[in-house]
Amino acid sequence: MTPFGRILIVGSQGQVGHELQRSFAGTGELLCYDLHNVNIADEQQVRSMIRDTEPDLILNAAAYTAVDRAESEAEIAMAINATAPRVLAEEAARRNALLVHYSTDYVFDGTKREPWLESDPANPLNVYGITKLAGEHAVHQVGGKYLIFRTSWVYGPHGNNFLFTMLRLGKERDKLTIVDDQIGAPTTSIELADVTRSIVERVLSGRCGPPQAWAGLYHVTCAGSTSWYGFAREIFAKTAALTQGKVPVLTPISTPDYPTPAKRPLYSVLSNAKLKETFGIELPDWESALAATVLQLK
Repeated sequence: MTPFGRILIVGSQGQVGHELQRSFAGTGELLCYDLHNVNIADEQQVRSMIRDTEPDLILNAAAYTAVDRAESEAEIAMAINATAPRVLAEEAARRNALLVHYSTDYVFDGTKREPWLESDPANPLNVYGITKLAGEHAVHQVGGKYLIFRTSWVYGPHGNNFLFTMLRLGKERDKLTIVDDQIGAPTTSIELADVTRSIVERVLSGRCGPPQAWAGLYHVTCAGSTSWYGFAREIFAKTAALTQGKVPVLTPISTPDYPTPAKRPLYSVLSNAKLKETFGIELPDWESALAATVLQLK
């Protein structure tokens, strides 16, 4: 039998799901589900998906991530970000399967000025954060064998993300204004998937002890921090060869200068101390991870 058995990747065509397919290739039978074969917002379809596939490991990379649109689509955001994880947790517990679920730094209000701990009280500023926090609570309440990975500012070589938005806008415009007072930790889908596999290997092999010793919530981000402006500046520095040297002039602006339907936390850097203490894992700094991602684009 293969090491992990039957592996269900939910949201397999998203940027994290795509990298999970790569990282978990060869570790078991991959069962890939996305919008083309399941409606994640439909509770019964989600339950039927689990009962039809009978997985040993569930990787839930599906999420409603349109932060601004969620303000006017709260019901569907809640169905995807909270109800679906609850159903996945219930079905995983019924099968004694391991569930890995991803959450977000946007569960915090940004008022702190040092990295947020898992034990810090959450206070989301927007519907997206509210629904993701509800999903965390749902998985925790069901219990069983589960890991919740809170991450931040996810981007990678596939999917819609800030990296590709900058590259597109850089081709179209000579000048860009970028918010410079929101601070976070850009995290690649590559690193997130590889860390997931590494931790799954540890817990399923028994090296971390029984579930009560490791099940729970962890912050998982690349090291360091920057603003969106700093992230954009580094993107254009690292991709100069891809853009034939065409780099737009970047102007830093404050959050009030770029109003959006959803409020964002001004400081959402997450502490990875619990991750290191429990699993002995550290992610690279965000600049190195960005360089590695850009190499894939080349």
